[in-house]
Amino acid sequence: MCEVNMQDIILLKQGEIVLKGLNKKYFEQKLISNVKRRLRSLGEFDVTCTQSTIYVEPKSDDIDMDETQQAMTKVFGIAAVVRAAACDKTPEAMAQKAIEYMAEAMREAGSFKVETRRADKAFPMTSIEVSQYVGGELAEAFPETAVDVHNPELTVHVEVRERAAYIHRPPLPGAGGLPVGCGGTAVTLLSGGIDSPVSTYMIAKRGVHMIPVHFFSFPYTSELAKQKVLDLAKELTAYCGRLTVEVVPFTHIQTEIRDKCPEEYFTLIMRRFMMRIAQRIALEHGCKCLVTGENLGQVASQTMEAMGVTGAVVSLPLFTPLIGMDKEEIVTIARRIGTLETSILPYEDCCTVFTPKHPKTKPTLAQVEQAEAGLDVEALISRALEQTEKVMVRYDESEADLGL
Repeated sequence: MCEVNMQDIILLKQGEIVLKGLNKKYFEQKLISNVKRRLRSLGEFDVTCTQSTIYVEPKSDDIDMDETQQAMTKVFGIAAVVRAAACDKTPEAMAQKAIEYMAEAMREAGSFKVETRRADKAFPMTSIEVSQYVGGELAEAFPETAVDVHNPELTVHVEVRERAAYIHRPPLPGAGGLPVGCGGTAVTLLSGGIDSPVSTYMIAKRGVHMIPVHFFSFPYTSELAKQKVLDLAKELTAYCGRLTVEVVPFTHIQTEIRDKCPEEYFTLIMRRFMMRIAQRIALEHGCKCLVTGENLGQVASQTMEAMGVTGAVVSLPLFTPLIGMDKEEIVTIARRIGTLETSILPYEDCCTVFTPKHPKTKPTLAQVEQAEAGLDVEALISRALEQTEKVMVRYDESEADLGL
């Protein structure tokens, strides 16, 4: 039997990738690449994959494995993250490692049980036999902790795999979804509110690389408002990987709309410009869709009629993952992914500039086209694109030194 690395190891259990057919290897390689990229700022690791499980082994003892485990819970494509101890595939070695590795947890728990998964079908003992043996040894070593196979406070997991056996606590849930980069690229409109970071996260979860576009209306919105959006983008990089935020100057377009268009159409015409510009940026980068945080009926510009006229100016598919969600559902996701506290900071975005007192909620396309007829649409868009600023955002600034 080959020698086993006895230090902590992290096991990453693949999610729906395991359901893929002949193209499974493509998704698996993309996931491994994303895992390696995310690990580079945390230390040096060996990363290998067998039996739909990715093994992350630290190359030194000074790596923070708690931080590493938490980082892996935010990589799309992973269903569960396990921090485990490896040992030889003998019942004695497994029992001894369980006693050592689970000692603190066993002392704190009032009851326990052992669950075994035998991925190596050539191993001579059954899963039940392994559980009984290891459980018996644990019960003898920690007599104050009762055995309860129905409702235990602690479950000790034993996995018997081809290369070694592994002892661990219950796994942490992974981010799920598909590896970022396997589903193409999309432009996402990132305003700075609660909704747009959540919609960005949800489409990225389906394996899509995101290009955020933010419309900036200085001096009506402040530099702090712009920084808020960049902070949101940084929070999203934990899931999405590094992002390049395209910051589009929008003040000249909004003032032109204010001066030449009927007030009740201000927001609708403004959003039509956003869509046009977002599509230009998307086509420049080879993107296949646009993503917005629109939610049906939430505000006046998000009625069926309003979304119909704003979407009419683009030909790319328009993805709206929040369209049927309750606001509390959106807030719950924002809180879980860590964007809520930044989103609610009191800095106004461009959508609050020149807001009409009585916005049109059921416009027709003909009405809106007539309302914006006095604008030089192409000139306004060209000026905005010429002055667009690209800002690279990384999860960890040390990644810049690593060339990430």
